[in-house]
Amino acid sequence: MSATTIASVRARRVWDSRGRPTVEAEIRLGEDTVGRAIAPAGASTGSGEALDLRDGGRALGGLGVARAVAAVNEVIAPALAGLDAAEQHALDAKLVELDGTPDKSRLGGNAIVAVSMAAAHAAAAARGVPLWKHLLGDGEPLIPLPEIQIFGGGAHAATRIDLQDVMVMPVGAASFSQALEWTAEVYRAAGAGLAANGKLQGVADEGGYWPAVDSNEEVLAETVVAIEAAGFKPGRDLALSLDIAATQLRRDGRYHLQRDGKVLDSDGMIRLMLDWLDRYPIASIEDPLAEDDEAGLIAFTREAGKRVQIIGDDYLVTNADRVKHAAARGACNAVLVKPNQAGTLSEAKAALEAGKAAGWGTIVSARSGETEDVTIAHLAVGWRAGQLKVGSFARSERMAKWNEVLRIEEALGRAARFAGRGALPVKR
Repeated sequence: MSATTIASVRARRVWDSRGRPTVEAEIRLGEDTVGRAIAPAGASTGSGEALDLRDGGRALGGLGVARAVAAVNEVIAPALAGLDAAEQHALDAKLVELDGTPDKSRLGGNAIVAVSMAAAHAAAAARGVPLWKHLLGDGEPLIPLPEIQIFGGGAHAATRIDLQDVMVMPVGAASFSQALEWTAEVYRAAGAGLAANGKLQGVADEGGYWPAVDSNEEVLAETVVAIEAAGFKPGRDLALSLDIAATQLRRDGRYHLQRDGKVLDSDGMIRLMLDWLDRYPIASIEDPLAEDDEAGLIAFTREAGKRVQIIGDDYLVTNADRVKHAAARGACNAVLVKPNQAGTLSEAKAALEAGKAAGWGTIVSARSGETEDVTIAHLAVGWRAGQLKVGSFARSERMAKWNEVLRIEEALGRAARFAGRGALPVKR
């Protein structure tokens, strides 16, 4: 029996940042070697992603995870006992086989991803190294460029604005530490500006401000003002990044922008975003068109793909085959990688590698329902993703990830290389 042989697997119910139940998996390789991980949960979800297994019924709004916990303890645990936690691909393949469905609906994507991540933590612990180093192997570490929410909207803020995220990317920073310091100043300036004008109504699910504004574009302008108020130059020091989450806006083949009182077809949405690109320092746009509007995504990429990073999330759902298909069709030039969207670390990494092979940007991302789990911080470094999206610069479930990358950067010392603007597939 090797030091990485799985002795036991168990799961428990824990709670996420929205006070909803989720699954924590714990894998023991011996008396003293343990790996733990917690499944996150999304609110704005793509139709092709792995499904969480929930209990239904009245208790906890139907969101209980007793069935998912039982799936780990009664089905997954006995099947994984004796396997090698260091053989991530084989372990993940076993999980996929045990579930036997294309969307992880039998055992639950929440059960499966928690176990997959816990196995990686256990294997790293057995080696006595941090997870990022275990994942990296002999590669050169790369500290990611952060993408940090300033304003939240869409499904994360009761559609107070239609756009789901208005973020900043500290493209001019020389280190991750400096990137966070700059963002802290912008976040503070944005909040102060809203408060001074009576527009501050709290924070959204991911910690970004919940603004009282009259239009979506007003939030773009507010972000530029905050960057300038913090003493930085928009576009040079910090650029804007938008998550349109357009699937949430599309009904009957048209896009409904409630805040603007507009109903647009695909061409109208494209013209709107091209206009924004002309007038604001935007470096990245995620899900500019809906997941079922591939023609629109292709058209927008053709028009704007040499100017801005165009990220597929709902359209690609962390699926390597979808990434390859999109690259062949000329839709998007970057992929968002969410482990729970795929179900296992191996599937998530395959999607990321497919993006790299296409010359795309690759972004490891959190979900709106998060916990203190910092796995994705290690994935971003260990997989050399180049970019990391966690949410805003507030709330401990977000700050835990940012702070973990700070620790990794500090541990690397002079060997730390910050991806910066070079992480983007388009250099402006």
